[in-house]
Amino acid sequence: MTARGSLARLVLVGLASLAACAPLAPAGPPATAPAAPPAGRQTLDVFAAASLVDVFGELGRRFEAAQPGAQVAFNFAGSQQLRVQLEQGASADVFASANRREMDAAIGASLVVSGTPRVFAHGHLVAIIPAANPGHVSTLADLARPGLKLVVTDRAVPAGQYTLEMLHAASRDPAFGADFADRVLANVVSREDNVKSVVAKVRLGEADAGIVYTTDAAGAAAADLKTLPIPDRLNPIADYPIAVLARARQPELARQFVAFVLSAEGQRVLAGFGFIPAAGS
Repeated sequence: MTARGSLARLVLVGLASLAACAPLAPAGPPATAPAAPPAGRQTLDVFAAASLVDVFGELGRRFEAAQPGAQVAFNFAGSQQLRVQLEQGASADVFASANRREMDAAIGASLVVSGTPRVFAHGHLVAIIPAANPGHVSTLADLARPGLKLVVTDRAVPAGQYTLEMLHAASRDPAFGADFADRVLANVVSREDNVKSVVAKVRLGEADAGIVYTTDAAGAAAADLKTLPIPDRLNPIADYPIAVLARARQPELARQFVAFVLSAEGQRVLAGFGFIPAAGS
C-alpha cells in the first residue's frame, strides 16, 4: 500500500470513530410548522361601575347573541377602584364609569384616548329605607334627625360625590337649613366602596337609610326597600361615560360593544332598567 493510500485509510478510520462516539442529535423541527389551534371564543373584558351590574348583564347577553363567538366578561366595582386597577396594569377592553371624573382621570393616565369617551346614560339619587322603616323616615329632612343610622358611599366613589353635592345643595335651601349637610353627615355610620354595599346593608336592616342611585333600588332589591325621592332641584344628574381602552386586546370587538350600548336597542335596555338614555351625548 502506498503512503497516500495509508493516509487515506487512516482518515476514513478516524471519521468513522468520531461518528461512532458522537451523541444522537435530537429530532429536528418538522418540515412545516404545525397548524395553529382553531380560534376560540373572543373574550371582551369590560370594567364597569357597580351600579351597572344588572343592566350590563342584560346588555352583555344581548351582545353575545348578536356576535357569535364573542363572550363578555365583566368586572364590577366602584369606578375609582376600577380606574386604580387599570392604572396598576389590569387588562381590559372597555371602561364604563359612573361619572366623568374617573373617566377624565383615566384619560390623564393614558388609559383612554382623549375625545373618545361617550356618555351613554344618566341617573339620579334616591334615599332608601328598609321596608319595615325602623327609623321612621318619611321625608328627606328626617335624614338629619339625631340618632338616625345612615349608610352612604365614600366620597371617593362617584355616588358619594353626588351625595355630597345633593346635601350641600339642600343646605343652600331655606327649607332644610344651612347646617343640613353637617347634621346628615353626623349620622353616617358607614361609608361603602360601592352602591351595592349600601343597598345590602339597608336591606339587612343594618342602617335606617342609605343614599344610592334610583336604579339600585329597583329589581330584586325593591321588595325589601322603600324609596324616598330627592327633589329635582337638589338632585345632581349622574353621567355615565364609556370608552374603549387604549391598550384593549380586542379593540374592534370593544368598539362594537360601545356602539351597541349607544344603539337604539342598547338605549331601550338602559331605559328599561331605570336609566335616563343619553345617546348622542
